[in-house]
Amino acid sequence: MNEAEYRTKGNWNELKGKLKQQYGDLTDDDLTYNEGQQDEWLGKLQQKTGKAKGDLKKWIDSL
Repeated sequence: MNEAEYRTKGNWNELKGKLKQQYGDLTDDDLTYNEGQQDEWLGKLQQKTGKAKGDLKKWIDSL
């Protein structure tokens, strides 16, 4: 899922808060998803969190 999909579910702000709680160095900029740039977005999150892309997707989906 990406930010747009979460946003349509109405819980993106809640998820951003949970991500920031888990990783305090994440910024709003880090959590801004631009349409068509999922790989770049996940890459940025990988750098900040140290998690693999697949692990990130699973983790975000589990929140």
